[in-house]
Amino acid sequence: MRLLLAEDEKELSNALVTILKLKGYDVDAAYDGEMAQERILSQSYDGLILDIMMPKKSGLEVLQEIRERKILTPVLLLTARAEVEDRVEGLNLGADDYLAKPFVMAELLARVNALVRRGGEYSVQTYNVGNTILKADGMELSVDGNSLRLAGKEVDMLSMFMGNPGRTIKLSQFVERLSDEEEVTRDMIELYISYLRNKLESLHANVRIDGNAEEGFTLVVLSLIHI
Repeated sequence: MRLLLAEDEKELSNALVTILKLKGYDVDAAYDGEMAQERILSQSYDGLILDIMMPKKSGLEVLQEIRERKILTPVLLLTARAEVEDRVEGLNLGADDYLAKPFVMAELLARVNALVRRGGEYSVQTYNVGNTILKADGMELSVDGNSLRLAGKEVDMLSMFMGNPGRTIKLSQFVERLSDEEEVTRDMIELYISYLRNKLESLHANVRIDGNAEEGFTLVVLSLIHI
């Protein structure tokens, strides 16, 4: 598995590269956003680790550029900033996961393992419910020709919904599906449900997610609702 690590703190970068290589990864290092983007555009990687705060170009700018070019390589964002707005912006731009500094190395390794495994898990599988299409392998949600990139957990959750339209999915089922090496909490599930609801609405999908954490969530096709 080949990774790109974009981290401008060279001592930290060298330490992370050494540990990742010991774990069997082939790792390239970049020390600013421009160098990272050049490598991504010219080479193929199984996973990208991007620090948000980098010289020349931020990790978010690099992420936006590669997603606009339809490069769907899984991305883990590293950030020293803990504000929810940073996490939301990164996820909306197409990041698959994020990790706040300072972090424990074991957690970084667990997230990288989950990231590259998730990137290789999706078979060519398309869900079509109402006017809404989910391409799980491309991590793309589309309605009437307009599309949005989804994060890995969003794809996992929406696949459950679109594979079982009209059925109630309990909180415990999401926890079981999403629990890799990290703890999945009720707050996390509700946050991703909120992201999915907003993205479906922004695309004018004729499906919506009803329900709550106590009773479960259901994907409803609006055209089938009788008033």
